[in-house]
Amino acid sequence: MGKKDVALIVHDGVQALDVAGPLDVFAEANARISTANSYDCYLIAAETRPLRASNGMMMMAHLTFAQARRAFHTVLVAGGPALPDAPEDEAMSSWLRQWGIRGTRYGSICTGAFALGRAGLLDGRMATTHWQNAGQLAAMFPASRIELDRIYARDGALVTSAGVTAGIDLALALVSEDFGAELALACAKRLVVVAQRQGGQSQFNPLLQPRTDPETPIGRVQAYILEHLAEPFPVERLAEIAGTSPRSIARIFVKALGTTPHEYVESVRLDQARNLLEGTDRAMKTVAFDCGFTTPEQMRTAFQRRLGITPVRYRESFRGNKLQHSTRRVGISGRSGV
Repeated sequence: MGKKDVALIVHDGVQALDVAGPLDVFAEANARISTANSYDCYLIAAETRPLRASNGMMMMAHLTFAQARRAFHTVLVAGGPALPDAPEDEAMSSWLRQWGIRGTRYGSICTGAFALGRAGLLDGRMATTHWQNAGQLAAMFPASRIELDRIYARDGALVTSAGVTAGIDLALALVSEDFGAELALACAKRLVVVAQRQGGQSQFNPLLQPRTDPETPIGRVQAYILEHLAEPFPVERLAEIAGTSPRSIARIFVKALGTTPHEYVESVRLDQARNLLEGTDRAMKTVAFDCGFTTPEQMRTAFQRRLGITPVRYRESFRGNKLQHSTRRVGISGRSGV
């Protein structure tokens, strides 16, 4: 197996958990394996001066780009809230192109994917990032394929993770790949996290569109749906509330909300069901009926299709129970003009 040196690229405004999460996983792995088979981790930045993370915490790199002119087994770029809109860091891009791809694998945590894209390392590749930034990433780098719902993704040597804590999921997957699933599970137990999460990051993504002006037809429909969620809502009923024709209401929904009436109603019901599952102990049947699903099975089908997880597992995920990873994939192609 041998030593595996890990380079974690940091910068001003870095998300502290993007750095600390994976480092803690690798440190836990080191505590359980021989020194000869372990991780050597380095923080690398443009300078070795103190860097301020987005939460105000200070950290300092071990090496500068100039000092780290060699290949590392694994290179990961940590993200940060400002990174998607920041100008390109030429020193970082140059180092990534020259040295970052020479090892066994390279990639990013959260919005670190934007640094990879600016360095030209996402072209023709599949990757993921925080769900809030996935559309922007796809639009900025149209030669890439961005997976919206992945907790982490691998495309050959390229490894990327979703938002923030997903860096821990990625690091556990790398430990499993390097030293076996048993070690990864031991690390997960010690860190009190799940070894593999079921469902993608869509389960943390609010589904509802913003409310529109309540005086408009679509606004009246939105308000009525929220207040009478348990009622059935055929298109004819929605058109009646809006004061328009069934054909027109469908066009209005697509134009104003980018979705069909049926999809919007299901999203509202699903969002309310999520709130009840997270914050109450109501029975599944009660949650389903209160949210307008005709049967618990209909609610289960909507959860599986939209979130890649069952209602039972969704509730458990907010109560610390162990989950298994889902392979559900929802892609955003940069070529589609997202």
